[in-house]
Amino acid sequence: MTGIWTIIAAALSFAISGLLGIWLVPFLRKLHFGQTILEEGPKWHKGKQGTPTMGGFMFIVSSILTTSVCVLLFYFFTGHDGIPPETTLQTVKVFAGLFMAAAFGAIGFIDDYVKVAKKRNLGLTPGQKLALQFFVAAAYLATMYLFGEGTSTFIPFVGEIDIGIMYYPVAAVLIVGMVNAVNLTDGIDGLDGSITFFAGIFLILISGYIARTGLSIMSAALAGGCLGFLIWNFNPAKTFMGDTGSLYLGGYLCALIFGLDMEIFIVLLGFVYIAEMFSVILQVGYFKLTHGKRLFKMSPIHHHFEMCGWSEVKIVTVFSIVEAVCGALALALVILNGRALF
Repeated sequence: MTGIWTIIAAALSFAISGLLGIWLVPFLRKLHFGQTILEEGPKWHKGKQGTPTMGGFMFIVSSILTTSVCVLLFYFFTGHDGIPPETTLQTVKVFAGLFMAAAFGAIGFIDDYVKVAKKRNLGLTPGQKLALQFFVAAAYLATMYLFGEGTSTFIPFVGEIDIGIMYYPVAAVLIVGMVNAVNLTDGIDGLDGSITFFAGIFLILISGYIARTGLSIMSAALAGGCLGFLIWNFNPAKTFMGDTGSLYLGGYLCALIFGLDMEIFIVLLGFVYIAEMFSVILQVGYFKLTHGKRLFKMSPIHHHFEMCGWSEVKIVTVFSIVEAVCGALALALVILNGRALF
C-alpha cells in the first residue's frame, strides 16, 4: 500500500511540475521576470541574461499539492482497511515541513521580486535574509516542540542521543545553513534540480525502509517535482528556479531529514550543497588572509570547474553522481542500523 502511494505521488508531482511549465514559462517571460546575471560571474553566462526566473513555482506547486492530497488520501484509505494511520506527530512533521519550505520559498520570492523590480542581481540584504530565515526555522522547531518532538537525534552505530536544550540552536543553524547551501548550488543549468532529485530518491528509500509513509510520499513529491522542472531547466535552461525555488528546496530537504530524526545525515544527503557553501567560505577567507590570492578560480566550486573548461552538463553529471554515492552510503547506514530506527 505504501509503495503504491509513493509511486502515485512521484508520478503526479512530475506531471504537474512538467505541465505547469507550459503555462508558467511564457507567463514569466510576458511579465519580464528575467534573471540579471552577476558582473563577476563567468562571461559566457551573460548569454543567459533575461531568462525567466521564479520557475521554482513548478515544483513548489506540484510538491505541496501532491503531498497534501496523497497523504490525506492515504490516511483516509488506511483508516478503512484496518491499517492504522501514522501518529499525529508524523502527520505534523509532514505539514509543518511543507509550511516551513513554503515560508523559505516566500523569502526567496521577495528576494527575486526585488531583483526583478530593480533589474539587478541583489535583492534582500544578507541581514534581512538571515533574520527571516532564522524566524522560519524557529517557528518550525517550536511547532515540533509543541507537538511532542524530543531533542534527540539518531547517530549511526550509537543510537538515539538526547542533547537537551542545545538541540534547538544547533538545529536552527543547521536548517538555515542548509537552506543557504542549496541556494548557493543554484548557479548553472540543471544543477540544483538534479542533485535534489537524487537526494529525493534516497529519501524515498530511507523513509520507506523505516516505515514513515507520510515522509516517503513527501520525498516522492520532491523527486517527481524536480524531474518535471528539469524538463525546463536542463541545459540550455528555459527558466531558472530563482531564490524562490532554491530556498524552498533547502527548507523541504531539512523538513524531510529532521522529520526522520536523522539530522546528522544532512552531512551525507547534503554533501554537495555543503561543499558548495564551504568553497565560498574558504575562498573568502583565503582571499582575506593572503590579501588578494584565490584558492579556487571562482566560487562556488561549480564555477571553478567551469573555469577549468568543464561543460555545464559535465558538472551536473559528476555532481549528481557524487550525490547518488552519498545517498547510497546514507541508505546503507540506515539498513545497517535498521533495528534501532523503528
